[in-house]
Amino acid sequence: MITRVDVDEAAARIAGRTRRTPVFEADAGTVPGQLWFKCEFMQHTGTFKARGAFNRVLASRERGELKDDVGIVVASGGNAGLANAYAAAQLGVPATVFVPETAPAVKVKKLKASGATVVQRGTEYAEAFEAALEFAAETGAVYCHAYDQAEIAAGAGTVGSELLEQLDGIDTVVVAVGGGGLMAGIAAAVEGHARVIGVEPDNAPTLFSALAAGAPVDVAVSGIAADSLGARQIGRIGFEVAVRTGVRTVLVSDDDIAAARSLLWEQYRIVVEHGAAAAFAAVNSGAYVPAEGERVAVILCGANTDPATV
Repeated sequence: MITRVDVDEAAARIAGRTRRTPVFEADAGTVPGQLWFKCEFMQHTGTFKARGAFNRVLASRERGELKDDVGIVVASGGNAGLANAYAAAQLGVPATVFVPETAPAVKVKKLKASGATVVQRGTEYAEAFEAALEFAAETGAVYCHAYDQAEIAAGAGTVGSELLEQLDGIDTVVVAVGGGGLMAGIAAAVEGHARVIGVEPDNAPTLFSALAAGAPVDVAVSGIAADSLGARQIGRIGFEVAVRTGVRTVLVSDDDIAAARSLLWEQYRIVVEHGAAAAFAAVNSGAYVPAEGERVAVILCGANTDPATV
């Protein structure tokens, strides 16, 4: 479980390490109220995940857990891997990234270019995950989870605390949900100030299913946003914070996501990945309809995508 105190501690810890990403107001008439975009896709490595990565690694160093000759380990061929490799490089420690043998060559190449040691293990993410945990146990490397660690989620939550500093009187924050780290961090950061709407693809409803069942459950995952919102189960932290703070979840289709992504390019010349477009899709499709006068912020959380597919 995390609270605003954890987010504030993270903000102080990572100050000067991450970018304060801009906010701009959407064109009038986009929603019945007012709408702003938080441009977190402009963060280091292209996603919000650099915030949690720095918080995790720096906190581990403060506690004396980080061995400078061993460094960190993470299981992720995507945004979490890139973010943690970047943080490790900036702090001068090694990073080992475990990915499945089926990971796309372009992602493996990008990870290696970041300076990380890439280990391919198994044919599924679960096998790479188990191998990474074994590596951490054997070497003493600090394990950095993609989303379900308190320091990772609290670091991600600095998106929310930063947003409150940038916008007065925000009513609602709309954010995409995969494993739930970003949602949890933001919900903790804005608790008592704004509501949070979690947005999921209808073919990857981890939080929606967990709230219906009363506990995290496995779900089948597919669709165009599965590369970034493809967790099969909501994280423990994400679920607990969602329940405590009353996060509401809405579902959007692949068509909704594609349409929102195209509109962001056509109207604002913004290129984001499908997972990031899911948040705007909720508003654009009518899955979430703001009340008259409601002040809404949409988190555009990542841009690691092929621009040719827009």
